[in-house]
Amino acid sequence: MSALEYSPYAADCPSRQLLDRIGDRWSVLTIGVLADGPARYSAVAARVQGVSQKMLTQTLRALERDGMVTRTVFPEIPPHVEYELTDLGRSLRTVLVPLEDWATSHMPDVAEAREGYDAR
Repeated sequence: MSALEYSPYAADCPSRQLLDRIGDRWSVLTIGVLADGPARYSAVAARVQGVSQKMLTQTLRALERDGMVTRTVFPEIPPHVEYELTDLGRSLRTVLVPLEDWATSHMPDVAEAREGYDAR
């Protein structure tokens, strides 16, 4: 299939699964942490507050499967594992930075809208 043949609006299109992956909050935050360079699991977990061990493991595995993250095991005792963005993952980061910027700069507007809605 060429890129023009994918449509996330079609229920069975794999691009919809990809949008689900990159739109997931844990994926967005994990990619943001890894944008600073390779990191061990514990370093990612410390920066992504609120993520459970299970969810972080699932997120890293899914991002690795989709080609956005590499996992490198260093032959040491105890084993040393690092995660790093691939070129594909770094290209996604260029899209996510403006989204993060939008969220932080528009949060006061959203908070005001929520307050107005909740007051009704």
